[in-house]
Amino acid sequence: MIRFERILCPTDFSRFSFRAADYAVALAKQSEGLVHFLHVFPAVLVHPDHFPYVAEPVYLETEVRERALARLDAFAALCRAEKVETRFSVLEGQPASAILDAAESDEADLICLGTHGREGFERLVLGSVAEKVLRKSRCPVLTISEPGVEDRLQPAGFERIVCAIDFATLSLRAVEYALLLAQEAGGNLTLLNVVEWFPEGGDWEFPMSVAEYREQMEENVKKRLDEIVPDEARDWSEIDTEVRSGKPYREILETAREREASLIVMGVRGRNPLDIMLFGSTANQVVRHAPCPVLTINTESRE
Repeated sequence: MIRFERILCPTDFSRFSFRAADYAVALAKQSEGLVHFLHVFPAVLVHPDHFPYVAEPVYLETEVRERALARLDAFAALCRAEKVETRFSVLEGQPASAILDAAESDEADLICLGTHGREGFERLVLGSVAEKVLRKSRCPVLTISEPGVEDRLQPAGFERIVCAIDFATLSLRAVEYALLLAQEAGGNLTLLNVVEWFPEGGDWEFPMSVAEYREQMEENVKKRLDEIVPDEARDWSEIDTEVRSGKPYREILETAREREASLIVMGVRGRNPLDIMLFGSTANQVVRHAPCPVLTINTESRE
């Protein structure tokens, strides 16, 4: 059974990381799990060229670490109020690499992190840390692109979920996560498949019209979507299926907006070098522009 018992929540103390903490705590509370809050800082060097009263270059590691631990302790206090077990640590190094190493060491079930920025250049590049974690993580990653607040936890739930499916292995694994979260929320789950149609016009040699072919294909796909859902799942959640045509990432985003989704769930197709580099072109675009959190499943289960 899928459970979020070990959640890694990296924080750089930005508003986005505070919102990520809301989701990490809410998910851990459901599973009676643990949240590991991690702050990673690069070495801070004070050099005599800039500070003449310093005799030789010195690192301010101790001061930075103490300040970070003090802020992390505030996270822990909020979690204690929610009766969620926590641990926290401060590390020096490259943030993305340290996060990935910590996830492996923790055998994390989930990494929950903010993606910095909802407009302009930041929105396009996601933030180098989030991008590298998405590409290389060996556990699911929940990305949050909305700001939060530092002094209190805010509600974080998944009442309306859109799960994008292309019937690949990781896509079907994503359905398992979507079903679990829909069950916990008792909300609505939409299973979505997007068909990229061939262009209109040109020679058509099949013994049916384009419209007839599309209708038949949509019926077949919808049947496959319906078959994915266990019968008992419909007892505890409202589940529907939808087939759309067009560019997958655009249709996924449009469906999420139309349904006012509180979460998008999707698998990152494949583990070949190109997919790893782009973490899946569709997932790439969805995470960058999503109006809500995105849960990406990019590796097989540890079970």
